[in-house]
Amino acid sequence: MSKVFPVRSRQPRTAFVLSGGGNQGVAQVGMLRALLERQILPDVVIGTSVGALNGAVVAADPVLSRVDHLEQVWEELTTDRVFPGGALRRAWNLLRRDDHLIGNEGLREMIDQSDLPDRFEQLVVPMRVVSTDLMSGQELVFAAGPLRPTLLASAALPGIYPPMRLGGHVLVDGAIVNLVPISHALAGPIDRIFVLDVSDPLTDRPIRSPLDVVLRSVAISREQRFDLELQWVPPEVELVVLPAPDDDRDFFDFSGARALMDQAMVLAHRALDDHELRPDRQRIRRWWKRLFD
Repeated sequence: MSKVFPVRSRQPRTAFVLSGGGNQGVAQVGMLRALLERQILPDVVIGTSVGALNGAVVAADPVLSRVDHLEQVWEELTTDRVFPGGALRRAWNLLRRDDHLIGNEGLREMIDQSDLPDRFEQLVVPMRVVSTDLMSGQELVFAAGPLRPTLLASAALPGIYPPMRLGGHVLVDGAIVNLVPISHALAGPIDRIFVLDVSDPLTDRPIRSPLDVVLRSVAISREQRFDLELQWVPPEVELVVLPAPDDDRDFFDFSGARALMDQAMVLAHRALDDHELRPDRQRIRRWWKRLFD
């Protein structure tokens, strides 16, 4: 069967970059709705961790009905489904010195419910997924091959979920090395980048558990890498970072999905309105360059 691509007569060439952020990834669904409602469609999607899961749904077919389906998936998520087994099983895994506390059955189920193709090559929009090689510490980017195992690897929070073994690599969460992978949008010709960043900023939130230590460590890494990622964006590329709603739920809480998606959509529309009204030197510079190229 031949592959059918959407007609893309419009310009500019557009990238969506979706950060990691655990349960806060629910806000990306509202952001995606706002973008597609304005007919802002991606030519490439880049995601890490939960952002890869959300981004793959839109890359499979960038239409609002896919966002509708993604909303339903998030509304049906519960703590027990995403983190199955309970405290007794987690304690047993720790005692037997396993490489994880929780199985990834819940993540697998979420991916299955998202109605994704088996391989990257079957996506309508090209996609790049970031993961981390646990042994070498390298940042690995996948753009071909089996899709679902790669998504599981990108979301495999170290110590919580089991590492994934793919292509001779032991892979864990891509957010460890690159929580907001903006630079990978620049691998091909691109004119504008929309960043759907829902990652926690570095705050003085109390440390109450081992997981809090992991998340704060990721936040420290994120702050430093995010600054570098922004510096790598050429001045002629338009960059729009969409705001996330306030979300003070703990890492295991998946309640309130509908309200957070709605808030994120409203905030994204406002940010896009402000961006369109604001004189943009990047757009002027790009227009001038095209005029004389």
